[in-house]
Amino acid sequence: QVQLVESGGGSVQAGGSLRLSCVASGRYAMGWFRQAPGKERDFVCAISWSESTDCADSVKGRFTISRDNAKKTVYLQMNSVKPEDTAVYYCAARRLGGLRVGVGDYEYWGQGTQVTVSS
Repeated sequence: QVQLVESGGGSVQAGGSLRLSCVASGRYAMGWFRQAPGKERDFVCAISWSESTDCADSVKGRFTISRDNAKKTVYLQMNSVKPEDTAVYYCAARRLGGLRVGVGDYEYWGQGTQVTVSS
C-alpha cells in the first residue's frame, strides 16, 4: 500500500513563501498538482528518480521541487506566491521513474493540503 502524506499547507500573504512536504512509503517519481474550486486539477511541478525537474510555466521561477531520498520526502518550495496560487495541493507518485506532467500518469495520490494566498 503506497502512502503519501502531505504537510506544510496554510495561509500566507501575497509575496510570501511556503514549503510543502510529501513523505512517500517508497521510491517513486513524484509530482505536485493543484486544484482550485470549480477547476480541474493542474500540473505544478514534477521530479524524476534522477532528479530531473519540470514545472508549469505559471510557477517557473517561483516554485522549486526537490527530493531527499534518505527521508523519502519531496518538497515544493513556493516563493513570491500570488492569490491565484490558492488551491488544494496534491502530492502524486508513479512507479516508473520518468518525468511526467499529466494527472493520468500518476498512480497514487495524497489527501491534499490547502494553500490560501491573501492579497
